[in-house]
Amino acid sequence: TANFSEQVVESFPSDIPTGIYYGWACVGNGDVHKMVLSIGWNPFYKNIKKSVETHIIHTFKEDFYGEILSIVITGYIRPEKNFDSLDALISAIQEDIEEAKRQLDLPEHLKLKEDNFFHLPEGKIAHNL
Repeated sequence: TANFSEQVVESFPSDIPTGIYYGWACVGNGDVHKMVLSIGWNPFYKNIKKSVETHIIHTFKEDFYGEILSIVITGYIRPEKNFDSLDALISAIQEDIEEAKRQLDLPEHLKLKEDNFFHLPEGKIAHNL
């Protein structure tokens, strides 16, 4: 899971509803992977600040702290909600991941994986958030 900084979270459009989304993510100039994104307050953990957390559906060999994370949100799964237990939260996350995988395999979402957004020229840094 990769968390965006407070500065990035504050730059997100304020009218984006909180909840669980799916899309594509790329770390640095690496490969593009499926992802699930949580935007909100994480009520189970009683956060006092809004957060944007990206769960990349891929196992990385090492940490990627400090790398640029590029994402494209392609769809919405559900609103955020509280859970009675950690097991219920984990179960919901697993269901969200499975739904994201199904949706991202559809042709209209799959084509976005190859978007030029993810393929920056060497030495260029994207400043659009």
